[in-house]
Amino acid sequence: MSPQPQASVGAPLSRVDGRLKVTGQATYAAEHEVDGVVHAVIVDASIGRGRVTGVDTDAALAHPGVLRVIHHGNAPTLPYRDNPGSNNLPGRKLRVFQDDRVLFHGQPVAVVVATTLEAAQHGASLVKVGYDAEDSSTELHEAEPGPPVNYARGDVEAGLRDAAVLLDLTYQLARNHHNPMEPHATIARWEGNRLTVWDKSQWVAGGTQTELSTVFDVPLDSVRVINPFVGGAFGSGLRCWPHTVVAALAARETGRPVKLVLTRRQMYFGTGFRPSYEYRLRLGSDRRGRLAAADHGIDAETSSYETFTEAVMAPGQMLYTTPGVRQAYRTVPLDVNSPIWMRGPGAATGVYAVESAMDELAHELGMDPIELRRRNEPAQDPSNNTPFSTRRLLECYTVGAREFGWQRRKQKPRSRRDGDWLIGMGMAAGVYHTGVAPAQSRARLNADGTAVVESATSDMGPGTYTAQTQVAADALGLAMHAVAYRLGDSLYPQTPPHGGSMTMASVGSATLDVCDQLRRQAIQLAVEDEESPLYGVRADEIVVRGGRLHVQSDPARGETYRRLLTRNGRARLEASTSFSPPQGERRSISAYSAVFAEVAVDSTLGLVRVRRMLAVYDAGRIISPKLADSQALGGMVGGIGAALLEHTATDHRDGRIVNANLADYLVPVNADVPDLRAIYLDGEDYDADPLGVKGLAELVIVGVAPAIGNAVFNATGRRVREIPITAEALL
Repeated sequence: MSPQPQASVGAPLSRVDGRLKVTGQATYAAEHEVDGVVHAVIVDASIGRGRVTGVDTDAALAHPGVLRVIHHGNAPTLPYRDNPGSNNLPGRKLRVFQDDRVLFHGQPVAVVVATTLEAAQHGASLVKVGYDAEDSSTELHEAEPGPPVNYARGDVEAGLRDAAVLLDLTYQLARNHHNPMEPHATIARWEGNRLTVWDKSQWVAGGTQTELSTVFDVPLDSVRVINPFVGGAFGSGLRCWPHTVVAALAARETGRPVKLVLTRRQMYFGTGFRPSYEYRLRLGSDRRGRLAAADHGIDAETSSYETFTEAVMAPGQMLYTTPGVRQAYRTVPLDVNSPIWMRGPGAATGVYAVESAMDELAHELGMDPIELRRRNEPAQDPSNNTPFSTRRLLECYTVGAREFGWQRRKQKPRSRRDGDWLIGMGMAAGVYHTGVAPAQSRARLNADGTAVVESATSDMGPGTYTAQTQVAADALGLAMHAVAYRLGDSLYPQTPPHGGSMTMASVGSATLDVCDQLRRQAIQLAVEDEESPLYGVRADEIVVRGGRLHVQSDPARGETYRRLLTRNGRARLEASTSFSPPQGERRSISAYSAVFAEVAVDSTLGLVRVRRMLAVYDAGRIISPKLADSQALGGMVGGIGAALLEHTATDHRDGRIVNANLADYLVPVNADVPDLRAIYLDGEDYDADPLGVKGLAELVIVGVAPAIGNAVFNATGRRVREIPITAEALL
C-alpha cells in the first residue's frame, strides 16, 4: 500500500499534555482523589546491619489519629511467590516486615498509618526501635568482590607487551542518585481480593502489577496499576520498590485506602542509584595510534541481598577496533540498598573510562583526539563480528568539529586564557545499543472521525503521549487533535518497561501497526461500499489526509471517515496488535554520538565552568525534533552533574548517606547550564524497527562526562581520573 502523506512525524510540535502540566491539571501518583484515604509514613532503620530487637509502638498508637503501626512483629506472612520478571535482580529481594533482619541503613522497619499525614509523621517519630547492630560494610575498596563476568578476544598480554605506548589507568566514579522532581508515591486500595494502586512506575503491567500479584498471591487480573503521569524517574521507576508493597499491605491491614509518599531523604535509601565504580584500564597502541590491546578491570557496588549488573562492558568491546580485549566485571556486595539502572545505564560508565583513556592516549601520542578515533574506527562490530546496521560516528565527528570550531583547540594544554580563566576543549564519542521488545496496542476509529489508541506504557517526561500521537495521526491520516493516546494503566495492552530507549522503537512500532490496520479497514470498507465515491478503486491507490480518504491521483474523488462510517452504520472500527521485533540478518544496532565541550577553569580557585557544549547524534529517524531537543539538552545537563557535581557521601560507620537532600547532593542549576546545542543526522534505520528509530533518551548522557573531563585537562594540564571533578582535585 502506498505510504501515507506525513504531517506530524518530524515536525517540531509542542507536547499534547503540555497545557495540563503547566496548569497543574496533570495528576501524579500522590494526587489522585481516592475516597476515604489515610496516610502512611515509613519508619526506617538507623543502623547499617543487624537485627531489630524490639519495636515500642505505645506512644505512637496513643497519638490522636494513628490507626496502626505495622512491623515484623505483627505483620502477616506475605507469600512472595517467585517472580523472575518485574526487573527483579538475582538474589533474594527485600521482603518487608517478614523478619527482624536489617540489611542497610534506611530499610523500612515499620509503617505508621493515620488519618492525616501530620499524625502519621508525628506517630512515626514516636516509634522506638531497638537494634542489635553489627559491623556494616559500605566501602567499595574494603569489601570482597564476587566472581567476575569475563570477556576476552585476541592475545591481550602480547598486545600490551609489544605496545609502543602503554597506559595503566584507574578511574573512580561516584555513586549517583536519580532525584526526579516527583517523589516516589503509592496509593493502594483493596476491594475484596482486588487491588488498585496508583503508583509512580516505569512499568505498570509487567513491573508493579506482576510484583504485587506475586507478593500477595492474587491473580494478575486482580491487580490494577494506574499512572497516567510520571514526574521524572531516570530509571528509578523500573522496578516495584518495597514502599509500594508497604502501602498495599497497610491498606489491606487497615481496610482503608492508603497513601504513602517517600520523603526526598527516603528516596536515597529506597529507590536505587547508579552504583559507584572503580574502573582499571591498561591500554596499548603503536606510535601511529593503532590500538593493540585493552585490559579492563571493573568493580561495582551492589547490595548484599541482590546482584545488580549493567552493560558496562559493551563500549570497551565494540567502540573501537582493538585486536586484544580482556574484561573482568566484578560486583562488590555491600550493606546498601540495591542499585538500579540510571540514565545511560552501563554505557555512561563504560564510555567515561574508555573515552577518557582515548584522550590520554591521544595526548601521549601528540595526536588530535578525533584523528585517533578515526584511525580505530571498525568496519563491523568487533565484539561479535556482525555488520553494523547504520554507524555514522565518523560523520558525527566531522559535523561536530566543524560546528563547534574544533580547529581552534590548542593541542598543548594550558595554552588558552581569558583573564584568570584557563580555557580548554574536549570531546568524546558515545554509544548506546538500540533496544526493541514486543509490545501490544489497540486502537479505535470513531464515527465522528476521532481515534483513540491505548497501551500500558508510561511517560516519565520524554513525551510519550506526544510522539505516539504523532505516529498514530500520520498512520490514520488524521490531525493531531483528532487522536487521543491513552497510557499508564495495566488494563491497556502490555508493553515493555519505559526505559532503555526502547519505548519509541517498541511501543511506537505497535502504534504504527495498529493504526495501519485501522486505516486499511476503513479503505477496504470504502472500496466495497457501492455508495462510496471510492467504490471499486484499488486499495493501494487510496491515501488518507485530514480524516478524508481519496484517490492519490485524483484528490477530488473521496470521502471522510465520518461519512463512510455513518453511512455504513458503524459506530467504530477497532483493531489490536502484538508487535514483535523484526527478524532478519543479525546486525549490530546502536545509536552514536560525538560530544564536544568547552570549559573554563579558574586558575587560582580550581572552579570549573562549562561554557558551551555541542552533541551530534546518529539516532536514526527523529519523530519529534522538539522532544528530541528536550531529551538532548536534559542529558547534557545530567552529564554536567555527573562530571562536576553529583556525589553521594556515605558515613561508612553505619551506611548513612550524609547528603541525602537537594541542598547537599548537588545537581546542576540554571547557573551551571551554558550554551547547549544538539544536531541530529538525517536518516533512519529500518533494520532496527519499522519506524527507523534507534533511540535517543539514554544516549544523550553518554559521553558528556568524559568530554568535560577531557576539556578540563586541555585547559589545565591536570588529569583528574575521578568524577565528579572537584576544585580540590585541581588545586
